[in-house]
Amino acid sequence: MLGIHLYEMRHSDGEIMQEHYHDIHQILYVLDGKGKIMLDGRSLDFEQDQGVLIVPRTNHSILSATNMTVLVIEFDEAILDEDVREALLRSRFDRSKLVRLNGFGDKELRQLTRKMLFEQTRESLLNKLANTMYLSELLLLLVRYQPASEAAVRNSLRAEKLRHFIDTHYFEIVSSEDISAKLGVSTRHLNTIFKEFYQMTPLQYLTEVRMRLAQKMLAETDKDIAAICFEIGFETLSTFYRTFKSSIRMTPNNYRKLHR
Repeated sequence: MLGIHLYEMRHSDGEIMQEHYHDIHQILYVLDGKGKIMLDGRSLDFEQDQGVLIVPRTNHSILSATNMTVLVIEFDEAILDEDVREALLRSRFDRSKLVRLNGFGDKELRQLTRKMLFEQTRESLLNKLANTMYLSELLLLLVRYQPASEAAVRNSLRAEKLRHFIDTHYFEIVSSEDISAKLGVSTRHLNTIFKEFYQMTPLQYLTEVRMRLAQKMLAETDKDIAAICFEIGFETLSTFYRTFKSSIRMTPNNYRKLHR
């Protein structure tokens, strides 16, 4: 098959669909009812407004606990743009996964599939193109609306904890190793986590915090520059001057003159 095909499957209460696999991708979405789905030996609850993306050659079967109606979307990944295949299929769905949609995700998915069913009733090239575009949008929806993994939640909390630590200990941090030692996480891992959520390393954020404080003190107080340097955590005046000029594009003295 080269293209996209949508259809409904109806399962009666207690019906078992025997284990099998396909050479194409499938998205199964429960419109009504509940049961269980087996994915490569994993038994998962499968109920209304849940979906599963099944990658080619994944053994799967369904056991319905009630009457179930399942919408099936079959597609060959070759119809999708390479960017879509790489970003939404290969990196996010390298294996078959159950997807529990959050918020309004289930409503959006239903609207998209209704559009796709309508386009499928037409046979023109434009209708096929429309369904390809809707399929890409649907895959993006599955990625964006699925709940964050436990690892992602942990990393988010770590990044937030690290940011709070820097906000409240900027005056005593000497190096990234100092941060990692206090939080009990390797420097490399800290950098990766923090950059994922804040698009900068912890030390870059530390510099940003210190420079904001330095600007505020220079503009609003009469504190000596050496005192400001010491108060915000710099070990030497020369390092403070160099960092300030690199970040703010002028010397501390010129900044004070400009803002007083």
